[in-house]
Amino acid sequence: MATIYDGAFRTILNDCRKLIIPIINEIFGETYTGAEEIRFFPNEHFLAQQDNADKERITDTNFTILGKTPKKYHIECESSLPDGKITIRLFEYDAQIALDEGEVTEETLTVTFPNTAVLYLRTYKKTPDKMKYIIVTPGGTVQYDVPIMKVQTYSLNDIFEKDLLMLIPFYIFSHEKSFPEYNNNEQKLLELKAEYKKILEKLDELEQQKVIGAFDKRTIIEISGDVIKEIAQKYENVQRGVGDMMSGALIETSARRLKNEAENETKRKTALKLLKRGKQTVEEIAEDTGLSVPEVRQLAGLQTV
Repeated sequence: MATIYDGAFRTILNDCRKLIIPIINEIFGETYTGAEEIRFFPNEHFLAQQDNADKERITDTNFTILGKTPKKYHIECESSLPDGKITIRLFEYDAQIALDEGEVTEETLTVTFPNTAVLYLRTYKKTPDKMKYIIVTPGGTVQYDVPIMKVQTYSLNDIFEKDLLMLIPFYIFSHEKSFPEYNNNEQKLLELKAEYKKILEKLDELEQQKVIGAFDKRTIIEISGDVIKEIAQKYENVQRGVGDMMSGALIETSARRLKNEAENETKRKTALKLLKRGKQTVEEIAEDTGLSVPEVRQLAGLQTV
């Protein structure tokens, strides 16, 4: 089951890369603006085993943010109970990432470990606030913390106030324990649906404000629906109530996109006719058609400013 959620996390990260910036700022206390370039690296790594059979490991994320100082990051998404094996697996990933990108100069090997963190979708009593690596070497002991983000501790207000939009598909985990009640209590289910209506309305606002694009919004909604379908598969009323709401929003988003494309095409055709007549300025045509001045200039074959 965990691989489905891992896949959802990888998908939204790869398709909507800029959404990881607020997550990194929240976890590591960084101050990235969102204008930084994000460079992703292969997620597949092969670990050498004693039996000479290489074992493939697939990380959830492995990327560098090119800010004032380039920094490597490795983020994993987990939904299972902490059992110690996760920490071992994380270190294997980190060591292999460091080795894959290591440099050898005059028989000196330099490896850089990434800044690593874990997003826990479920929070248990055993879930710590952080993990820790202690590496004992002949030259001394090195130790550092691996921070943990507990997704269930973030309210909707937290998510939108801090721009943690990547957490929206996993917000349903904060309601998981109440699924039996929602499934049998129509009033409680209506309250849950009201929260998701608020999410959809807020995403619409962010799109209108150009904080996110139409593709980002659609991806968030689509993956939210996939996660709800998986996590609530034993609760038909929850599936139909909230899951169908997200499916409906997808259909509406697609219809709106097609409508907008048709309207914009009509505006462009009108602008071209007015440009051919040559009786109006670019600014006047923009005002009459609803296009922007740069769009009209582009249609006119002029240099945009």
